[in-house]
Amino acid sequence: MIDLDDTDRAILRALSHDATQGAGALGRSLGLSQPAAWRRIRRLQDAGVLRGRRLVLDTAALGFGVTVFLGIKLAAKGLVSLEDFERAATSIPEVQTVQHVLGLFDYRLRIIARDIADFERVLRRRIMTLPGIGQVEANVLLSEERRPGPIG
Repeated sequence: MIDLDDTDRAILRALSHDATQGAGALGRSLGLSQPAAWRRIRRLQDAGVLRGRRLVLDTAALGFGVTVFLGIKLAAKGLVSLEDFERAATSIPEVQTVQHVLGLFDYRLRIIARDIADFERVLRRRIMTLPGIGQVEANVLLSEERRPGPIG
């Protein structure tokens, strides 16, 4: 755990809104020199607080207009290893995330599809053939707002 001051938090907030800005622009917006901003960013990276930068694709613009969250309960735990299920699920191109969760379901998958008919094809031909698959519950995403979450 790293001790964050107000400047570190400001840097994290600024980068969470636009991770492409360089240390010079970031420093100017926060009243720091470019080297001072760079040192602070580097310190946050070294501490593991900042772990890379992500490219966010607009899936709708790429022709994937439907996002579905699947809750999956494995049919027979122990007969299939969790690693086998995870490996098979992550090999499906439409599956964006595989989350092992605690609660009603064992896994939560985020799936993108071109439309509902395409999702049904993915569900029938790929998801329902996964090793150990049991109960499946689908929730179609209607809208999403991303927030950076609390910072320090």
